Amino acid sequence: MKIGIPKEIKNRENRVALTPDAVRTLADQGHAVFVETGAGLGSGFSDQEYRLAGANLVSAAEAWATDLVIKVKEPLPDEYRYLTGQLVFTFFHLAGVEPGLTDVLLESKTTAIAYETLEDAQQKLPVLAPMSAVAGNMAVLMGGYYLARFNQGRGVQLGTVMGRQYGKVVVIGNGVVGRHAAHVASSMGAATYIAGLRRKQASASLEMKLDDVQFFLSNEENISAHLQEADLVVGAVLKRGARAPHVVTEAMVRQMPKGSVIVDVSIDQGGCVETSRPTSHSDPVFIHHGVLHYCVTNMPGAYPRTSTMALSEASLPYALRLANEGLACMQNDPGLARAVNTYQGRLTCLPVAGALGREREYKPLQELL
Repeated sequence: MKIGIPKEIKNRENRVALTPDAVRTLADQGHAVFVETGAGLGSGFSDQEYRLAGANLVSAAEAWATDLVIKVKEPLPDEYRYLTGQLVFTFFHLAGVEPGLTDVLLESKTTAIAYETLEDAQQKLPVLAPMSAVAGNMAVLMGGYYLARFNQGRGVQLGTVMGRQYGKVVVIGNGVVGRHAAHVASSMGAATYIAGLRRKQASASLEMKLDDVQFFLSNEENISAHLQEADLVVGAVLKRGARAPHVVTEAMVRQMPKGSVIVDVSIDQGGCVETSRPTSHSDPVFIHHGVLHYCVTNMPGAYPRTSTMALSEASLPYALRLANEGLACMQNDPGLARAVNTYQGRLTCLPVAGALGREREYKPLQELL
């Protein structure tokens, strides 16, 4: 199969879909890999490394003119012209991005295979998880930075000073993002609270203890009470494939201390804070009701070396299956089939169709294959 890896064009997005080692694995199995010149430079991988791994260095148009395109982020308007019905394997977040992308995918009959809805045999999200972990770690670091007074923050440093604890961090959502954020905040010494629909035991795969984190049930009354004293709020709510619900209302934001910070990691799926709107690494924050909002839609792009290596390791097994078997690999793997959001001009992911109000355009993938 011909496989293309274009250079990412999203604002300050320096990740690349696959490392040279991953490209070598594909090439060794007989696949022709076309990497856009300069695609890996932001992550510290040179063109020469890709060439030695067996890749062909090409233009953007040539990388897109392949059977399977592997990316990091969703195609942007400047890339829509390249969508011609091929397989595209990337983060799409169709419930949270502009609906124009969905229209183009359907009109071009492109097969959109989304990292964020791909499930493994344990119904976990193996490709989304490492990027969620990076974003969870980063959320507290960014929150602490914007709490600085020179950033118009409250001037509270998160952590302990001479044995005394300063700062209250409230994490809403106790999945991968939430648990990583809570781990960082509590390790710094801040008073840390995490909200969830049910208490989760620390997963062996996460290798973290949250003994110093206080859990509370995620409901409107509890969230509202905690936010009135919060210095940092991390939004970490995930509804697979669908738009994130607004669990933090505008009224709650109004009651937060002036100069406090919200980091809405759920922004890729529309955001879980009513006052959130997408921002970029070039212009990451805005102030609303006196509260700083950090809502960057590609947070892991700030740490491209780590993020690329983690993403490539997670996605490569599925890229190999797609390259070796094509869509036939979906027949006996319902978790992988759930990754297909569009196929042959139809929406094939029900949560995405519901979030977009386009249920009539939905058809199960198995009925189309």
